[in-house]
Amino acid sequence: MIGNSYFYLGFIYIFEDADAMLRSSTVLSAPRMIQYTFGLHHCRFLSGLISSLLAGLLLVLAGCVETKPKAAYRIGFSQCTGADLWRQTMLNDMKRALALHPEYTLLYKDAGNSTARQLRQIEQLAAEGIDLLIVSPNESAPITKAVDAVFKKGTPVIVLDRRITSTSYNTFISGDNVEIGRLAGRFVGSLLKGQGTVVEVTGLAGSSPAQERRQGFREQLARTPGVRVIRELDGQWERDTARHLAEREKQVLQQADVVFAHNEVMALGVQQVCKKYGLDRQIRFVGIDGLPGPVGGMQLVLDGILTATFLYPTGGEEAIEAAARILNGKAVPRETILKSFQIDASNVQALKAQSDRLYTQQRDIERQTRRIQQLTETYSSQRNRLYITLFSLVVVIVLGAWALYLVREKQAAYQQLAQQNDAIRQQKDQIEAVSRQARQATEEKLRFYSYISHEFNTPLSLILTPTEDLLARRQIDPREVKASLLLVRKNAYRLLRLVDQMLDLRKADAGKLQLNARPEDLVAFVQDIVQDFGQKAARQRIDLRLISSEPKQLLWFDRDKLDKVLFNLLSNAFKYTPRGGFIHVRLEKQAETVLVQVQDNGEGMTADEQTHIFDLFYTGGNRFTLGNGLGLALSREFVELHQGELTVQSEKGRGTTFTLLLPLGSAHLDPTDLEPAPAQQPGLPVEEEWAQAETGVTEAGARKSGTLLLVEDHDELRQYLVSRLADRFEVLAESTAEQGWERILETIPDLIISDIMLSGQTAQAMNGLQLTQRIKNDFRTSTIPVILLTAKGQMEDRIEGTRAGADAYISKPFQMAYLLETINTTLINREKWQQRYTGDYLAKTENRQEKKFLNELTALIEQKLTDTSFGVEQLSREMGLSRVQLYRKTQTLLGKNVADYFAEIRLKKARALLTETSKPIAEIAFETGFSSPAYFTTFFKQHTHQTPSEYRKSPSINA
Repeated sequence: MIGNSYFYLGFIYIFEDADAMLRSSTVLSAPRMIQYTFGLHHCRFLSGLISSLLAGLLLVLAGCVETKPKAAYRIGFSQCTGADLWRQTMLNDMKRALALHPEYTLLYKDAGNSTARQLRQIEQLAAEGIDLLIVSPNESAPITKAVDAVFKKGTPVIVLDRRITSTSYNTFISGDNVEIGRLAGRFVGSLLKGQGTVVEVTGLAGSSPAQERRQGFREQLARTPGVRVIRELDGQWERDTARHLAEREKQVLQQADVVFAHNEVMALGVQQVCKKYGLDRQIRFVGIDGLPGPVGGMQLVLDGILTATFLYPTGGEEAIEAAARILNGKAVPRETILKSFQIDASNVQALKAQSDRLYTQQRDIERQTRRIQQLTETYSSQRNRLYITLFSLVVVIVLGAWALYLVREKQAAYQQLAQQNDAIRQQKDQIEAVSRQARQATEEKLRFYSYISHEFNTPLSLILTPTEDLLARRQIDPREVKASLLLVRKNAYRLLRLVDQMLDLRKADAGKLQLNARPEDLVAFVQDIVQDFGQKAARQRIDLRLISSEPKQLLWFDRDKLDKVLFNLLSNAFKYTPRGGFIHVRLEKQAETVLVQVQDNGEGMTADEQTHIFDLFYTGGNRFTLGNGLGLALSREFVELHQGELTVQSEKGRGTTFTLLLPLGSAHLDPTDLEPAPAQQPGLPVEEEWAQAETGVTEAGARKSGTLLLVEDHDELRQYLVSRLADRFEVLAESTAEQGWERILETIPDLIISDIMLSGQTAQAMNGLQLTQRIKNDFRTSTIPVILLTAKGQMEDRIEGTRAGADAYISKPFQMAYLLETINTTLINREKWQQRYTGDYLAKTENRQEKKFLNELTALIEQKLTDTSFGVEQLSREMGLSRVQLYRKTQTLLGKNVADYFAEIRLKKARALLTETSKPIAEIAFETGFSSPAYFTTFFKQHTHQTPSEYRKSPSINA
């Protein structure tokens, strides 16, 4: 009904909303006002029609929905306690039987072993109007009065398990407690062979089962005079109570041969106490109930805890069946006595297997019953939904027909409103599109200027650093001046090229790029550009070729702009082509065009990168350079000014081919584009070689302060730093992080200088931060200081570098003097750190990796100390290092070589043995790894100026 109400309210809301929309529209003309009024009356009529239809729907659904049948009978069950396993089994048996009688409802009350509470619960059940009462009394006499009151009101009563003192009940269902007591007495007499002592643990003193079981047990024992009960313990049916009594009566238990308990849980409680005091082997335990399950009596017999138990049926199923007969007006016997039998080692396995199988089947039946209930509920729900859907479909058809009528009536009125809405929506979409484009353009320009700022830093560093270095010197070598000026000029040209491209970008944005085309030999022009890259190709061992089908080809083109296009394409090819690769420039005349191709076997691009490679400011997954993000976008602009076409074909890992198509003749050009071009400025140099040999000259025999490894992908900056540092240090240089890591493992340098933004041959190449983290996390290299040299100078960048483990962070452009002082200070502090550990052979470093290395090294030496054949070679293999790596690592951490470290540990061990023990000197010599006592004496005297005997007798030692 709630769903139908929402359905109705939804339609009312739609038409009210339409009414409000019409009212809030712009001023209407007179004819439209008439149409509006007519349409509003139709809406109100339709609202009334919907109300009538939905009212009919509610009536139909009220007749269709099935109500859950009311329970025919309410059965109240008052249980003395539900805490023990036997009582829980009884309740489960009742529920299993009730599954066959869905018309019965069971009201369950648990008294928790409290007679007063059970009396109140029986009164509550009677007040709730139950049709039948099942009661299992906690104590017989006190419960009788409450049961009598219920029975006298005409409510049938079934007494279960324990009797009451009156006959106010329809039927009594129970096992034969007297007979089960006799069975237990007969078994105990047989077990003891007519001679022995018994401790009897009884149930609640006022309950009829306890009284009857005691009666039957004593009657049977009376026939065996040699078996006597030496103590009776009131366990009150509970394990804890029985356990406490057993603790108190443990001296009596020491005299007992058998413990007979009125139920299994009390027997288990006494057995636990006997086991605690070691009495469980001399005493045998017998219980009553014979419950199934993992903690029932059958399992206790199977585990050897109980010698035997006796099945005492719960009567749960029988009570429900008797209730069904009584409520259906059928006769039931006055008493139903359930049979019992003995369970011992001879039959427990078969009974246990059978009970477990029944238990499993019962669980399956319950699970299937729940599943059937779920399916029934699902069926009922789906049927109701079907009714609702069918009626809704009828309503929708009626409403659709009526709506079609309204649409035809109001089509003219709504058409103008729809047109106005479309116009407003289009204007809104246009405004949003322009806003998105403006926002995207702003973000791209901000990103572009960020890239450009970074691109300025490296050339500025290579201009400012040599200049400041020259100004700071008092005496300057003319060769160094020339090399520095060549470097400054080259990077000034690079900045000029960057500025020119930015100006061209501005002209392209403003639409003011002017073409100055004239006829020239395209083959000679391309040949000159290719030759400019010849030295760079030779240095990188790249096969650079110009392959032309024509010796000469006349073409109208703008020399300056086409030079920039080819320069960008070749620069891009060199950037991504590995050492030993190839770059081929092909020139071929076609029917109406000339084809120029730049092909390489470099890294290649993905399909997505190819789609965006000519987009302005696009850099893909790589760092920004002149060749991408700006250069390729301008290159396409320049080619399109020539009415040509620039395309790209690439495959990841297979290389890239840029194809340039330029039309022949001049008919495709505007006459204003054919004006003679002004005199050309000298071309910008591509990659001038500056005299590395000259700048790298160092004074012969100059002492080096250590080994530095420089990781920098910018060739000129790397070469300049090598030249400036080579006179003080042994400098190793690599261009990628991967190559740098391999060189670090080979040489273990004293200090590492690395850029952060490093380009590699693959998209997964490491950067400087990742290289620093790898250095600091590897115990072989964790002691090497790292200086990060980068153009990223913001505070968050410095924090990130420090977090990676860098010892210093220097931003570009930088002063050479500051870099040198940073290097010197770092190495001096490192030397002081080394000296800190020369006093003790086990360094207490704060670095976990270094501490791990020193601990492993020391532990391995001490472990092999008595092995006279164990030396540096074996030690390096055990440590997983080469001999050179082990030497450098030990020298870095301790300031001493491995042999000296060996000797120091042996000497320290010998001193300790001489001081703290009275062992013979020969034995001490062998324990410290010396091949003979004579060699040990010589070695010891060389280092302490005393023989081992003199050292042991010296006053300072004895004191």
